[in-house]
Amino acid sequence: MSIRVANAPCSWGTIEGFGETTPWHRMLDELAAGGYRGTELGDLGYMPSDPAVLRIELESRALVMLGGFQGVPLRKPDAVATWRQRVTDVARLLAAVANEQVAGRTPYLILADETRGDPHRTAVAGRVTEADALSSAEMTVFAANVDELARVVAGETGLTTLFHHHCAAFIETPNEIERLLDATDPDLVGLVFDTGHYTYGVGAADPLGSEGKGVSAVDGLRRFWGRTPYVHLKDCHPGVAARARAEGWDYTTAVGAGVFCEIGQGSVDFDGVLAFLRVQGYDDWLTVEQDVLPGMGTPAESAARNRQALARLGL
Repeated sequence: MSIRVANAPCSWGTIEGFGETTPWHRMLDELAAGGYRGTELGDLGYMPSDPAVLRIELESRALVMLGGFQGVPLRKPDAVATWRQRVTDVARLLAAVANEQVAGRTPYLILADETRGDPHRTAVAGRVTEADALSSAEMTVFAANVDELARVVAGETGLTTLFHHHCAAFIETPNEIERLLDATDPDLVGLVFDTGHYTYGVGAADPLGSEGKGVSAVDGLRRFWGRTPYVHLKDCHPGVAARARAEGWDYTTAVGAGVFCEIGQGSVDFDGVLAFLRVQGYDDWLTVEQDVLPGMGTPAESAARNRQALARLGL
């Protein structure tokens, strides 16, 4: 399977509990019209929950389902007991609409810490320090919950779980990603690497390389490649990120101001990202995720421009 390109509902503002303004059927129409051939699920309940209905809707647009995101307050000791059913419901829906013959694989259950679940981490997103990190005891609980939910997903559905590092959540910075990966079972849990969340989550200006683009995303991919089977493409606007850090914006304010901009408008070196992936023999999907708030911007037009930008890079 050669590299193919997908998009996701978060690019239309259906994102991590913020709500929604674009009906799912219009989102799928616009996603397909933009030249994408895969999607992710979005918040459970956004798309049809009846697998037969969802499968028809996907197939009628020549789309495949690649994954589903679920945030969980993983630092809490009762996280598995409280969220097991929700995570399992997402995984079962993903498994029921899987089209491995076309997609090349089954969908991933994409697990993350609860976005905006902690007021302090929401307030300091993009400028997290070691003082904001989980303690050793908290990380032990967090990692055990990740492993256990991944074990449940595999046992109930056969699907693989990937962890999504995420700003405004407890695994944001490079060191936090490393701590979590060191504490979790590589046979149970992989990483979905998000170029934009990584770049903003570094917590400082993206250092520029010889081509005048930032090096953070490629450095992160190289650092965590051994656990990364799947990549999300997202750009990060250096001017917005710098202002957010200087003025102490919280995560919602930064996203609303466009910190995650259209591909090519930010600092992420997508030429370098693609060159690295090709050298590594990457053989999966690349999913564009331009996180925006509900009602923000022009999602269909942005998705089309993002697809055109990737086409210029040979995708």
